[in-house]
Amino acid sequence: MRGAAIALAALLLADAALADEEAIARGAYLARAGGCHACHTDHVVGGPSLAGGGAVATPFGSLFAPNITPDREHGIGRWSQAQFVTAMRHGQAPGSESYYPAFPYTAYSGITDGDLTDLWTYLQAQAPVAQPSAPHALAFPFDQRLASWAWQLMFFAPRPFLADPSRDEAWNRGRYLAEHLLHCGECHTPRNLLGGLDESLAYAGNRDWPAGGTVPNITSDKATGIGSWNANDIVWLLKTGFDPEGNDVQGSMAELIEHGSNHLEDTDLEAVAAYILSLDAIVYEIRRETSD
Repeated sequence: MRGAAIALAALLLADAALADEEAIARGAYLARAGGCHACHTDHVVGGPSLAGGGAVATPFGSLFAPNITPDREHGIGRWSQAQFVTAMRHGQAPGSESYYPAFPYTAYSGITDGDLTDLWTYLQAQAPVAQPSAPHALAFPFDQRLASWAWQLMFFAPRPFLADPSRDEAWNRGRYLAEHLLHCGECHTPRNLLGGLDESLAYAGNRDWPAGGTVPNITSDKATGIGSWNANDIVWLLKTGFDPEGNDVQGSMAELIEHGSNHLEDTDLEAVAAYILSLDAIVYEIRRETSD
């Protein structure tokens, strides 16, 4: 009986190890889809993976994505899984500080329980990096965390993902990816003066992108959006960074493609394309400003 008990224990441990490996693999995929590597790694200087990103320009100053490796001093090694979920779903750090909305928890709030568990398992399995997170460089009063709390009060409510039973599985998968993990609307939707999303112009583009340039309209309007594109055009862009005319994307979108969407399976990219192509047309012309 002792031998049988030992064999059973070994089998259970092997099953647990296999389950962890599978969760880590799923989490790695989700980290790519969610842009974790694109934002939390400083690709300009070739910094360690997930140990903190470069500057993110906003109208209120520059923000820096923090170290999310499991380092106990500088990363998230002291966090619990519940604290991680609270950060992702509610934009609250351990200690109840409110995150700035440059961290797209507004979109991540719809990530499912299972995906958050896998993402947490993956992050905790990474090598810890003892690198301090760069401090934000924001103007007063936006450098005060009270400003983030006020912003959340005005503009944020968690958005759990609910499948539309009138649509097929692929469309719902595409909406889940686009609205929550890929957080497309965070950039492709214009914002008001305080940084709140203008949902009446969802996916219609952004004329005042703080890092410079503009973000295009990706609704189905043929004149100002991508209504003349097909699914293959969208998949091609998310895999290569080139649009149907051969123009390459720039800035943060290029990083999100290189370190994120081009790692996704074709079936997921096709699902995203199906969802994007179903968006109602919104006329919101984006013009590039020129200077002499």
